[in-house]
Amino acid sequence: MLDNPRSPRVRAVAKLEKRAARLETGMFLLEGPQAVSEALTFRPNLVVELYATPTALERYVEIAQLATDAGVDIEFVSEQVIDAMADTVTPQGFVAVCHQFPTSVKDIFNNEPKLIAILEEVRDPGNAGTIIRAADAAGADAVIFTGRSVDLYNPKVVRSSTGSIFHLPVAVGANLIDVRERARSAGLQILAADVKGGDLLEARNSGLLAKPTAWLFGNEARGLTDDDLLLADQSVSVPLYGHAESMNLATAASVCLYESAFAQRS
Repeated sequence: MLDNPRSPRVRAVAKLEKRAARLETGMFLLEGPQAVSEALTFRPNLVVELYATPTALERYVEIAQLATDAGVDIEFVSEQVIDAMADTVTPQGFVAVCHQFPTSVKDIFNNEPKLIAILEEVRDPGNAGTIIRAADAAGADAVIFTGRSVDLYNPKVVRSSTGSIFHLPVAVGANLIDVRERARSAGLQILAADVKGGDLLEARNSGLLAKPTAWLFGNEARGLTDDDLLLADQSVSVPLYGHAESMNLATAASVCLYESAFAQRS
């Protein structure tokens, strides 16, 4: 059992909390039973190292079976080691090191997508991960991070996606103008989510949302710039019927993606 929280191996894992270490190694940190289970189920080839406390493995025996089926060895560690490795206060007894696996923008559009989410300067990792999760739940074909957005492999992005990063293609470091051109060549309209845009209900009733769509979401505080909005075919806003001053970006993105999913499937 690995029980020294100050060992070089433990420190190497813990360093993956930092972007510099992730860039250098091409690895990222995965924490908790849900995320580990999704990785072993959908992308076991990505799992390089898997650590667990004996107590956690007793509680989640299905993970032991998934690891065995995937040919992934589990190394037992102490609670102190898990705490030292993890980014969270309560990692729930599991930490894994995985290969990064971004998809190219070219491949995304070559697969004839009908619904995608584009994140332009989305900086909050919780929002980014939640949008990936919402896109996955809505049956979207892909998510694209532009170069000005948060790092996909930031531990909080990974946690907030609750394993959805292993379910659908995600591209990183994209150029928004290039994405716009590829989307249009693939027959997708670009709808910008913007507070000054047209009403989402009107867009639904007009049939606009039934078309193949790339939703464009901007920065949490500033939204999309005027130049960004010019790249879109139309701007759409989620109406506020109550007294809320605004809506959280991830919540608004979830509504937009689901409205498109409903329209495309009706």
